[in-house]
Parts: sequence; structure tokens; C-alpha cells
Amino acid sequence: MASRSLTRRGSDARDPGLAGYLNSEGIRALVNYALRSGIFWLVCASGSVLWLVWLYGSGLRDPRYLDGWMIASAMSLQLYFHISIKTGTMAPKAAMRWRKIHIFLGYLLIAGFLSHTDFSLPDNGFEWALWMGFVLITLSGIFGTYLSWALKAKRKVDERIKFEQIPVRYGELAWEIQTTVNKTDQAAAALALPVAPYDAWIMDLYTSQLREFFLGHRNFIAHLIGSQRPVKRMTDEIDRLSLYVDQQAQDKLAIIRELVVEKDRLDFARVYLGMTKGWLFVHVPVTYTLIVLVPLHVVVVYSFSSGAW
Repeated sequence: MASRSLTRRGSDARDPGLAGYLNSEGIRALVNYALRSGIFWLVCASGSVLWLVWLYGSGLRDPRYLDGWMIASAMSLQLYFHISIKTGTMAPKAAMRWRKIHIFLGYLLIAGFLSHTDFSLPDNGFEWALWMGFVLITLSGIFGTYLSWALKAKRKVDERIKFEQIPVRYGELAWEIQTTVNKTDQAAAALALPVAPYDAWIMDLYTSQLREFFLGHRNFIAHLIGSQRPVKRMTDEIDRLSLYVDQQAQDKLAIIRELVVEKDRLDFARVYLGMTKGWLFVHVPVTYTLIVLVPLHVVVVYSFSSGAW
């Protein structure tokens, strides 16, 4: 008995248990995600920037000169990326690589900005303009990164879809579903056979639920948060009706279901493609405004500077 007890205790001591296993697996998964997503390298780079600024300041120099020129250099690279994209001088693969660098530098600039401002608020109106400009660029950049992630993670958008073409496609889908719903069995009509009420049921479904859905953009909030409840509600109604009709009506309902799903995807694309275009109207103008203010800031700083730097 004593040996069994010692053996059991020894095995318990070696076995971390379910909680320990889950903790180790969770930590391992978190580390792997951090490495794959670049968060680990971003944290290391941000820490390196803060360490270099601290080291520079320890040499009795004003650290704001170092992190200030770091910010200016990184912003110059960001400007180069934007100009290259606009002028089309960059190859597609190079553009994808530079886009990742652009995002990485954008997050790294946050560490430089916090160091440069010494984690404090501005003292005068000009500094407030610089501070607000950088904050707007940062927030809009984070929002743009989220949109890019959402398009990949939530629901994919067909790359062939252009935002300007969506209203035209809305009209085509409305015409297609109306034509499908109004289509009748020509063979039964030619033989003067009694007509089953299936077409009337489909027409009632179209009139009560689908017609309004195909008139234009719908379910903005649902698509914004990634919810598929509205489209699932409609497809469930179509699937339930399919259980009580013949094969010909089932084929018609299958076409209607495909049109509903396509319309819902188009609504999703309009939300996210519209926001993708819209956030640039904040990000880009504020970026160019800040690029104009930064040289003025440099001139003012060096005009009134004194001492070692």
C-alpha cells in the first residue's frame, strides 16, 4: 500500500494536470501567434527604440533630438511608400512587402512618439497641432489595418468587385430574381393542367421578404460587426419552403437562394470597400499636413536650441 501511495504521489507530482496542460498550450499558442503576426518583433523594436533614447539621454544629451529624427526618418519612408503606390512605380510583390513595412513602421512610430512627447501633453498651440495630427494618423492607420484584417478574417470579398460597380450589380440582381420568381411552368400551362400553389408560395416569399432586400443596400450594422443573422434568416425561410414543393420549384428556390447569398456578399463588400475608401480621406490629408508641420517644428526647435544634442 505504501509503495502504491508513493508511486501515485510521484506520478501526480510529475503530471501537471489538465489546468497545467491548458496553461502551457495556451502560452505556446500565444507565443506562436505573436511570432507569426509580428507582435513579438514589434515589441522588441519598440523596446529597442526606447532603450536607445534612454541611452542617448544618459550621455547628457537631449533625447528629443534622437527620437525626433527617428520619427522624421520613418515618416519619410512612409511618404516614399505612398508616392510609389500612387505613381505606380512599384511592382505588385514589392508593394505587398512595402505595405507590411508601412504598417510595422506605423506601429513603431507610436513608441517614438511617446518617447518624444515624454508621455505628456503639449504646451502650446503648434505642439497641439502636431500632437493631434499624429494621433489622427495613428488612429486612422489602426482602423485601416482592422479593415484589411476584417476583409480576410470575416468574409472574403471578390477582388473583381469594384466599389463603383456595386450599384449596377444591384440592379442586375433585382432583375434576375424578379425574372426567376415570375417564371412559370410552360408545359403545365400548355396542357391546361391544374397549377400547384408552389409558384404562389414563392411569390409570397418574394413579396413579403425578398423584394425589399433587393431594392438596394441593406443590413449595414450587421455587416459592420460581421453578423450573418439577416441573410441566414432569409436562407432558412427558403430552405423550409423547399421541403414542401416539387423538384421544379426546388430548382427555382435554389437559384433564388444563390441570388440572396450573392446580394448579401455585395452588401458586405459595399460596407468594407466604402470604409476602405473613406478612411483614406482622413489618413492621407492629415499625413501631408503633418509632413508640412514637421519641418517647421524642426526649424523652430533648432532656432531656440542650446546645449549638447
